[in-house]
Amino acid sequence: MAEGATRVRTDWREGLSVAADLALIGIGVTVASALVLTAGAAVRAGSVAVRSVVDGERIPSIVDLWRVFRRALAPGAVASVVVLAVAGLLAVDLAVLANGRVPGGTLVLVATAVVTAVLVTLAALTAVRLGGASEDTWRAAAKWAFAAARRAPVAAVATFGVCALATLIAALVPITAPLLVGFALYALHVVAVRFA
Repeated sequence: MAEGATRVRTDWREGLSVAADLALIGIGVTVASALVLTAGAAVRAGSVAVRSVVDGERIPSIVDLWRVFRRALAPGAVASVVVLAVAGLLAVDLAVLANGRVPGGTLVLVATAVVTAVLVTLAALTAVRLGGASEDTWRAAAKWAFAAARRAPVAAVATFGVCALATLIAALVPITAPLLVGFALYALHVVAVRFA
């Protein structure tokens, strides 16, 4: 190591504290999403909390997160309905195409899978933007996500990779799903900061 260079060392307790915070955020987002229409607001509040962790700050107080959640409730409900409708349509399309009953189904199946991956990536980037830009509307955050994905395709691929990995782990070990929400949001924010 060069003379005068300093090595940043992270205390293991600090890492454990961050992991506990992320697990708590994930559980909070999962519980707050239980009513389905509150999922959008829960994701925004969770994203705000995770952004604070990424920035090395303390997690906002419950009162501050409640304020974020409450303000995001109506627009988040609309976003939740849109996401659920699109996800439902894509799931039905993928199920029908996977059965092999549609002529040329393999090509259409691949195209539908690519569209699904793009939409998942845009939704994840939108969630990241909502956590970092408190004044942004959902539409402005979605526009930012689209522009960011076009500007930095490597970040978009990494974003999808985070979502795919979190989904795979949750499918293999379902009990970890609530915890994974916090860790996935953290990874998404780190990817966005890294490629910003």
